[in-house]
Amino acid sequence: MDYIIDAKNKRLGRLASEIAIILQGKKTPFYEPRLAGGDNVTVKNVSEISFTGSKLDQKIYYRHTGYMGHLKEKNLKEAFSKSPAKVLRLAVMRMLPKNFLRAKRIKRLTIE
Repeated sequence: MDYIIDAKNKRLGRLASEIAIILQGKKTPFYEPRLAGGDNVTVKNVSEISFTGSKLDQKIYYRHTGYMGHLKEKNLKEAFSKSPAKVLRLAVMRMLPKNFLRAKRIKRLTIE
């Protein structure tokens, strides 16, 4: 089954958790945890996601290059202005279970 979700005026976390539940196959009557599920999700209007409070300035994404002292940080405002799709994909990816099915499930997410 294909789901089309309009992200206009929706909160990032609530939208990401809804997508993660669909990708795991928990909305189907024959849910099986060991299978990747077969539902595809398409998200539209990602650039119009809304945020509450001062998350745009306070939420920070970290990544490390592997070299000593090279911890890079970027706040949500910078990351969202550069690529809203990456912010949503990262939020969904972190809500999926950390196992070998994660990569298969995230491939069924299309962001327009």
